[in-house]
Order: sequence, then C-alpha cells, then structure tokens
Amino acid sequence: MKTDAFIGLGSNLKEPAAQLARAVSELAALPGTTLVAQSPFYASSPVGPQDQPDFVNGAAWISTALPPHTLLDHLQAIEHAHGRERLRHWGPRTLDLDLLVFGDQVLNDDRLTVPHRELPNRDFALQPLLDLKPDLKLPDGATIANLRAQCPDNRLRKLPPRDYP
Repeated sequence: MKTDAFIGLGSNLKEPAAQLARAVSELAALPGTTLVAQSPFYASSPVGPQDQPDFVNGAAWISTALPPHTLLDHLQAIEHAHGRERLRHWGPRTLDLDLLVFGDQVLNDDRLTVPHRELPNRDFALQPLLDLKPDLKLPDGATIANLRAQCPDNRLRKLPPRDYP
C-alpha cells in the first residue's frame, strides 16, 4: 500500500534551484516511490541567522510504499550526497529535505515529527503545498489554505520556471 507524502525542499548554496531540481529527480527514483507532482520554486529570506543567502524552496508530492522512518533515511542520504553539512542550526545548506506530511499519520519521536512541527510558521513550505494540493488537510483537520492565510510573511517570491541540468 502506498501513502501520499509531501517533502519540503530547500537550498541556499551551490546553485540552489539546480540542487532542488536534482533532488526531485532523486525522490522520483526512490524504491517503491512515484513522483506525483512538484511545486514551483520560491525564493525566501532565511529563517534564523540572516548572514546567509536567501533560500530557494519548493515541495514534492510523492506516493510511496516506504514507511516514514525509512523515507527519512533516504531523504538524509540524498542530503548527504548533495554535500549537506549541519554546522549551524538554521544555517546555510546545499540541500534540506523535510518530511512535511505523511498521509494522515501523526508521528513524534526522537527522529521524526510529522506533520512537521514548524509547518504553520513556514510560508515557504505552505505555499508550495497549496500549489500542489489546494485541498490538503493535516491529520487534525487544519487546512493548508487556512494555515497559509495565517502564516507570517517571509518575503516569499515565486521564481520563473526554468530548465535545470
């Protein structure tokens, strides 16, 4: 049985939009996984330390047979393959992949919290989700549209479509 999962994408180092485009291809190649859709990309101000470049963000909608923790392992392996280093909390990164929503599951353990705990505060995650599935609801019934309407502004700017290597 497959589950719809939504992955947040972010990068602000080493050609960020190209990093995200490659990551979407890698998500589509995961075992037991199909890429349903990807959102447009957006630029946004960094959360946390402001002494870093703006981020490029987006989201991918996948249908996967992988359980959530196995999917998380794959996401972290993709980040690592892109040169992700965890040097500073909310610092610059080549690639950040967050499991935002995993079907109607609610998880909260030492490795994974789903839905992502900061989702209501992240317009750069909510807007791509809204682009992908305007009627998406979280397990508690909250709609992505309502969360987006109440979310603080992070200078979100839609980027023009482009072909990436």
